[in-house]
Amino acid sequence: MKKVYLLLLTMFLFLGTSESQAQSKKYSVYGVGFYNLENLFDTCHDAGKNDYEYLPEGTNKWTGLKYTHKLRNMSRVLSEMGTDKLPKVGCAAIGVSEVENAKCLEDLCNQEPLKARNFQFVHIEGPDQRGVDCALLYNPALFTVRDVKLVPYVYRLPQDSLRATRGFLVVSGTMADEHVTIIVCHLPSRGATSFYREEGGAQVKVVKDSLIAEDPNVKLLVMGDMNDDPQDASMAKCLGAKRKIKDVGDGDMYNPWWDVLASGTGTLMYDGAWNLFDQIILSPSLINRDKSKDYSSLKLFSHQIFRRDYLFQKEGKYKGNTLRTQAGGVWLDGYSDHLPTVVYLIKEQK
Repeated sequence: MKKVYLLLLTMFLFLGTSESQAQSKKYSVYGVGFYNLENLFDTCHDAGKNDYEYLPEGTNKWTGLKYTHKLRNMSRVLSEMGTDKLPKVGCAAIGVSEVENAKCLEDLCNQEPLKARNFQFVHIEGPDQRGVDCALLYNPALFTVRDVKLVPYVYRLPQDSLRATRGFLVVSGTMADEHVTIIVCHLPSRGATSFYREEGGAQVKVVKDSLIAEDPNVKLLVMGDMNDDPQDASMAKCLGAKRKIKDVGDGDMYNPWWDVLASGTGTLMYDGAWNLFDQIILSPSLINRDKSKDYSSLKLFSHQIFRRDYLFQKEGKYKGNTLRTQAGGVWLDGYSDHLPTVVYLIKEQK
């Protein structure tokens, strides 16, 4: 790993002592994010996919001009994610959803803000009928990919036997000389009942449990557009993502976004109220459950909803809402209906 790319922070850890007893230490900080790109489609038809609305002759009149603007806008956000704490490097890895194919990801990573950091991507074409997939973008100077697989979402009811949707993209790699695995999800939409998202949460838990059984020390993050809030059954019950660190058992996970939503903010707005669907959830190995400040291995340091003024509508009926690419049949040249989320992981330098 190229140490030159790491942000070395000198901080004071008080460790329950007085200020005069505090010790100065050096740390490396890594940003890991998630962003729903809201329909990053190219202008060509993919055989077998229902992508017709995103063709030049389709209902959205999706032209080359609109596509290039979409790429520019998405790359701006992705390159700025994590820069509040890591102004020179941004995020080490970013999960994304609602991207059509590998070509879109190639075009995205060739945008100057991402190309300048040599961003790469991992992607496996999935079975979703609209053609939208999950992927992981990463900076190879900070995260090295070991293994990639796509675990399918399994419909269990007979009437759903011919349906297909996004699977769970599992990317194992190395960050800060540790085994880190990221599961990128996009659970069924709210057009379906909560049963289908609860099934998704339960299936992600099976994947998560199997990965931890293989390596109990793995630092594991589950991220994605869950189409549910932290307190909903798919997250709180089926995945076992707890609100408080003190409640996290060995088979559970920690969901820091529960209190964020309770404070009155979120990542997407519906009928004037915030939801927080875009979550990054952490395994017990990434938190200090004993209230210590032991950062000898990667641990959660902080988390944030990424906000910039340009991501919001400035006027009109929807002032304060996210500025979308298009809405109501009108091209707005915006970004997404979702805001990104970021967690910062910290590790003491030896």
